[in-house]
Amino acid sequence: MMSNLSKRLGMVIVVSGASGTGKSTICGQVRKDMPELGFSVSCTTRPARAGEQDAVDYHYISKEDFEKRIKTGEFIEYAEVFSNYYGTLRSEVIDQVKTGKDVFLDIDIQGALQIREATENDLLLKKCCEFIFIMPPSIDELEKRLRGRSSDSEEQISQRLEKAEHEISFSNKYDYIITNDKLDKAVEDMESLIRDLRLDTKRMLEDV
Repeated sequence: MMSNLSKRLGMVIVVSGASGTGKSTICGQVRKDMPELGFSVSCTTRPARAGEQDAVDYHYISKEDFEKRIKTGEFIEYAEVFSNYYGTLRSEVIDQVKTGKDVFLDIDIQGALQIREATENDLLLKKCCEFIFIMPPSIDELEKRLRGRSSDSEEQISQRLEKAEHEISFSNKYDYIITNDKLDKAVEDMESLIRDLRLDTKRMLEDV
């Protein structure tokens, strides 16, 4: 019994953010700084592109196979984009967390909310999931950043700001919020949060 005290389930770290807040940049730096984090390989029905490898970039499967897996409840989230399916298999994350490995999911809000819903009927998934939302310091600052890029038209800027405000309205569905005021600080906050969450007792194996 004593030998199990330090053993724990890993985390599924679900990260989303409002458009234009630098989510991908933050997540990329966190994964670089914390190479021990696992990463989930998604499934897709689109064909592999030049240089892509099966089971590395995606699991490439047929539309029929994907839809069969939907019916059998194998995905914790999925979406159809431009006539192709994309999704995250439950087994892809659970197999890793059962070994104590933390899995990082950089995912859009729609996918994150599907995972949140899935946790309601999946005790193991509920124990493992932590939801983090990346927020801009303010809409005014976000607008300033978008204009500073000098790459978008007025219409595009307006659309991006409207989309960001809509996405921010879902931030209360997440467990933690990280504000990207300064990039280095946001990365530091994310890494510090992950280290703190590893101390949580709810994922101790003897408690499963």
